[in-house]
Amino acid sequence: MMRDRIVQSEWGASFAEVLVAMALTMTGLAGAMGAFEAAERIVRNGMLATRALAMAESRIEAKRSASWERLLLDDVNHDGVPDLVMRDDGVGGDAVAGDGTYSGSWEQDGIKLIWTVTPSHSGSLPVSGHAVIEARAAYTSGSGPREVRIGTVLANPLFVGSQ
Repeated sequence: MMRDRIVQSEWGASFAEVLVAMALTMTGLAGAMGAFEAAERIVRNGMLATRALAMAESRIEAKRSASWERLLLDDVNHDGVPDLVMRDDGVGGDAVAGDGTYSGSWEQDGIKLIWTVTPSHSGSLPVSGHAVIEARAAYTSGSGPREVRIGTVLANPLFVGSQ
């Protein structure tokens, strides 16, 4: 009797049990890897959206802090020297030439930034009472093309009324 009890206690798991345990472990690991991949994709999309919003806000704030006379000049690389003169020529982000809307564009890190200045007096910034400033940052995420758009109105401090 003692011998039968010893033999029974030395028995281990069967081959089928080991295979089932391995299959369950692999299923759990595959699910965890999928969750990590989905989380990484969400973080990447959020990072792009945050960067696009920061670029658009930065351009709006640069326009708001510029003097009225320098409103159509841009220092996009922040070295103190204007790199870009906004134009109303239908090129580089400007939708239609001669429509009174001046635009500029810049592309960085997969984000295309387009900003516009639309004076209240079409085509003539110095005699306008205010200007509408808009910035659009477009990028492509895993779910397709996306765009962030913000704007503000800036008053001409030198405006004294219509002439």
